[in-house]
Amino acid sequence: MIILDTCILIYDALSPHKLSAKANKAIQVGYEKKKLCCCDISLWEIAMLVTKGRIEPGVDIQAFLRLILQARQLEILNITVEIAALSTTYPSYKHFDPADRLIAATAMHYKADLVSCDKKLHEIPALSVVW
Repeated sequence: MIILDTCILIYDALSPHKLSAKANKAIQVGYEKKKLCCCDISLWEIAMLVTKGRIEPGVDIQAFLRLILQARQLEILNITVEIAALSTTYPSYKHFDPADRLIAATAMHYKADLVSCDKKLHEIPALSVVW
């Protein structure tokens, strides 16, 4: 299982040239094996970025989110009791925003690789981050 961070979902959809070679390879492998996922909170983050005008996908929010999910056949991973608890108790999360905590906790819970360009997530020892 490979989980794509919010920034990667956006880069993949709007600016694929910003993806690193390792990120591209991980995405391709995950796509071929039908093992690509994203966290449900990433959908909310993207919707907020569109609403705030920080990204302009050229289509409405719902259409953009559907296109992202369909293009890579992404499975949406929901917040579970275990993920919610882990997102609040893991020591390295002290200074992270709630979305990053949930994404990191989800990757740790599923023992999945997380494709992310977020340098703070790279600092979590128990997290396998690809960039």
